[in-house]
Amino acid sequence: MTTPTPLLRDQLPALFAPRAADTHKGSFGTLGVLGGGPGMTGAPLLAARAALRLGAGKVLVGFAQDIAPLPCDPLQPELMLRSGRDLLADAGPLGLTTWVAGCGLGTLDNAVLLLSTLFQTRAQTPLVLDADGLNLLAQGALRSDWGPAPVVLTPHPAEAGRLLGCTAERIQADRPAAAQALARQYRAWVVLKGAGTLVCPPAADMCWINTTGNPGLATAGTGDVLAGMLGSLIAQGVPLEQAVPGAVWLHGAAADALVAAGTGPIGLTAGELADAARTLRNRS
Repeated sequence: MTTPTPLLRDQLPALFAPRAADTHKGSFGTLGVLGGGPGMTGAPLLAARAALRLGAGKVLVGFAQDIAPLPCDPLQPELMLRSGRDLLADAGPLGLTTWVAGCGLGTLDNAVLLLSTLFQTRAQTPLVLDADGLNLLAQGALRSDWGPAPVVLTPHPAEAGRLLGCTAERIQADRPAAAQALARQYRAWVVLKGAGTLVCPPAADMCWINTTGNPGLATAGTGDVLAGMLGSLIAQGVPLEQAVPGAVWLHGAAADALVAAGTGPIGLTAGELADAARTLRNRS
């Protein structure tokens, strides 16, 4: 089994490269975030806000509800909100370049229908699958017939256990082996979250272990923020071998920067991470 390689900032130059002067919003991708079933509206908004602050050109949110629960996001009015059904129907004309799916999606029939439609129609568009998307996959309500385009799975230990048919305790007993097993079984990038988050490519011939982060990340919504950061970097065209580990590194580094500045770790909130990550990305 491969020994994980420490993930360091110096391995991620694409995250910190300056932007050309003649760019425009179309230069940095269009991200679609699919999630937010009844009672979980905040989850995709956290992901979408993080994606926008990390540099995506445009971000749209499709809710797993018949009608979008808000006309706009009062904290981030730049986001475009609609029903998940409408977002999937308009994905082609909108020019979506990456999807994030599963944040607060729920596991009802509507969630299954939305994800099934996404799997069938995304073609060559990369997908970050999080939270309830992983649970539906583990339950057998969905099949991993998502085609050859890149997929990133973001399980925490309990979700990883469901996907592999074992307990979270067994996952934690050998995290590198579990992450690599997931990568092989699902032919996907895997981000196994937790203390020392692991990142494995689909071939599973190597594995990174993250060197940033602190207990302040042990709070609701931080996984949604990470999913949005992943989707944002991929949508911007950052190569996958830097986008996936890079989002993980930035997520932890943002928490470290907040704690160093006196925010947390106790009481640090998920919504505070995106601004800190943006600051880090803009430092040379």
